[in-house]
Amino acid sequence: MIDWSHWHNEPYLIGGLVLTGWLWAVLAGPLRRRFAPIGTPFPRAQAWSFYSALVVFYLAVGSPLDQIGERFLFSAHMLQHQLLIYPAAILFLIGLPHWMVDTVLRRPACLKLGRLLTQPVICAVVFTLVVSLWHMPTLYDWALQNKLLHVAEHVTFFGAALFYWWPLLSPSRVFPPISYGGQMLYMLAVLIGMTPVFAYITFSHDILYPTYEYAPRIFANFTAGEDQLLAGVAMKTVGLAVALTAFGVSFFRWSHATHAADTKT
Repeated sequence: MIDWSHWHNEPYLIGGLVLTGWLWAVLAGPLRRRFAPIGTPFPRAQAWSFYSALVVFYLAVGSPLDQIGERFLFSAHMLQHQLLIYPAAILFLIGLPHWMVDTVLRRPACLKLGRLLTQPVICAVVFTLVVSLWHMPTLYDWALQNKLLHVAEHVTFFGAALFYWWPLLSPSRVFPPISYGGQMLYMLAVLIGMTPVFAYITFSHDILYPTYEYAPRIFANFTAGEDQLLAGVAMKTVGLAVALTAFGVSFFRWSHATHAADTKT
């Protein structure tokens, strides 16, 4: 059964998070004068956001939730992915100062590639394809049986989520967020693009992933079919709620910006 004391402490996980946090601290602290505009203070608010992202990332993949999602419940595994796609990715991007990101993106080798990869269409396609392909039964169940592949799955989910949120939350001034109207259309397009995988999971009459079909039942009378239905519904409802919230924020900012421009004239 579930071992609630099972927290991951593998060197590649803990070491990767510590290294990422250390790099941010060095760039925002001792090296800030080399990269940031003169007089730029330490970005405290962004520090809270960035390190919160690392904490959420660890809770998603390092806590007992990982064991539950890997061995028992598809819905728990879906929750892991949603933690990576929404709070972890959002907080990560918000926590990056523009001067820290643009130090890399302004390099000639990165400009052309960055200009291509940050296009809204590319971002939407990357996110939709990554999420959809990983939910193919063979690949998804293989990841549940193979630790390295499972790690790759989670890393690519987080990476795809950064693409997903870039058109709205880009910290860069080289490749800034798209217009508010464009953001609203972008969110609607991604919702439509994600509908097939949601429908595939939610309305399937078969249990898609053998690991969950034959897994020990944690809760009495909670079947594998109900677990799969819950996972599919959670995928859509959480994604819809977050997208509509982002849509509303973009609309509010667009309206405020328009009103401010009208007032000036």
